[in-house]
Amino acid sequence: MHASTIRIDTLPFVLVVAVVALGCAAAVPWAWDRWRRRVAGRVATTVVAVVAVVLACGSAVNAAGSFYPTLGSLLGTSPDPAEGTVAEAGPDGRDLGRAPGTASARAGNALGSLVHLTVTGKRTGLTRDVDVYLPAVYTAPDWAGFRFPVVEWIPHFPGEPRQVATLYGLPGQLDDAIAAHRLPPVVVIVPDPNGEPRLTHDSECVDAAGGPADDTYLSADLRSWAVDHLRVRGDREGWATAGWSSGGYCALDLAARHPQWYASAVSMNGYDATPHDAETGDLFHGREDLRRANDVSAVLRDHPAPLRLLVTADAAAGDECAALRRLEAAATPPAELTAWMLPIAGHNLAAVRAELPAVLDWLDTQLGNPVAGSGPGDVQQYAGGIPAWPLPDTGTPGALHGTDTSL
Repeated sequence: MHASTIRIDTLPFVLVVAVVALGCAAAVPWAWDRWRRRVAGRVATTVVAVVAVVLACGSAVNAAGSFYPTLGSLLGTSPDPAEGTVAEAGPDGRDLGRAPGTASARAGNALGSLVHLTVTGKRTGLTRDVDVYLPAVYTAPDWAGFRFPVVEWIPHFPGEPRQVATLYGLPGQLDDAIAAHRLPPVVVIVPDPNGEPRLTHDSECVDAAGGPADDTYLSADLRSWAVDHLRVRGDREGWATAGWSSGGYCALDLAARHPQWYASAVSMNGYDATPHDAETGDLFHGREDLRRANDVSAVLRDHPAPLRLLVTADAAAGDECAALRRLEAAATPPAELTAWMLPIAGHNLAAVRAELPAVLDWLDTQLGNPVAGSGPGDVQQYAGGIPAWPLPDTGTPGALHGTDTSL
């Protein structure tokens, strides 16, 4: 049995841990009477009880928020990063040419195909797992001369792409929305924003000071790869970002920092600034210029751009509501912000799945349709003359800085 097969977000698991914690706590007074002259025994029993109670509380919080669905996701191990996909396309998608057979067979039932591959960034050199959803019509002969709009969907921490398929059920929701003409045929790119190890490694999708250039990988590198290897649009109106929780922050931050590449973004129950906590640490090493350049509300004020944003918040989540209010105040024209205050449902996967259909409906109003043009020469890298704003230098080779927008 592999750690990734052990679920730690279920009610039975939480109940078992709670029973063990209660047993340990109940044993403390018994041990104190039994080991009156054994200080070490008393101390050990008390420590075990405290640890058990902390684990029980942590398990309950994890189950409510679905942060780590399996022991493997907590430890950062996975025997099958391609879980939930229907085909393997290899390094940099070199075997994508073999995927159309599987995709065509599924397309007969109006089903898209989620393909797993890895992408090594031209600028950053980072290699990450990436899942790519191809709509059912992608392999149809009648659509061979078209390039499709793109949604870059960022998984929440700990950041495995398979979360979006196995936990959100996104491929099935995309199939339903496209079949019902509630969404144009769209390619969805689901990258790994964190890499390994995952425990105590939350990158928040930023170019860290002197550290990994995650933002550059997720924006410039993935875009470059997608335009070269997939039939996707290259203009900003054809690209959107989306995500839930930390993925929602990532989606907003990428779009706000790179309006020359993205026209719209969705943050489901996210926030607007990089946290500084035990899981994340200080990604900017005290540099205020980097912190502010990744504060979405500050960027919207300092560098206005024609972005269309959807931000949702649970009515009972104070931090989500506070971020929503800050974003509403900052998003002045030419930016447009749509705010949804949702009924109380909690910060959990059930709420995500319930929210997804409406989010896809909103994306339908923002993404354009597939456009004619099948060769690399048909791709516009930029549209609308939206300039890049000068990003501060993080000191990491390959990271975007200044107004450099080279792919």
